[in-house]
Amino acid sequence: MPLFITYASYSQAGIKGLMKKPENRAAAIQSLLDKVGGKVVALYMTTGRNDVVLVSEAPDGTDTVAVGMAVAASGSVSDVETVRAWTGDEFTEIAKKAASLTGAYAPPGS
Repeated sequence: MPLFITYASYSQAGIKGLMKKPENRAAAIQSLLDKVGGKVVALYMTTGRNDVVLVSEAPDGTDTVAVGMAVAASGSVSDVETVRAWTGDEFTEIAKKAASLTGAYAPPGS
């Protein structure tokens, strides 16, 4: 299954909720991913620009984007960004494909 990395920041409401009832949110996130056939690979709380870094697997990128949108709609997080991740071997195949396409694109004005 494809691997995705989601970054998010807690909103003020989300932080208040965590302070009111401190808990590990991994089960809640896994429950949501179960609904789209996905799974939590890793979940980290971080400092800096993002408060949450989620590594997940899901059948399709639309699934992980929908999960992020659903969580954002709750008002508990903001600045949700989901990106697709590839292993080194997977990305090597992408680079080979890109190399085979080199010169096939005519830039504007050419």
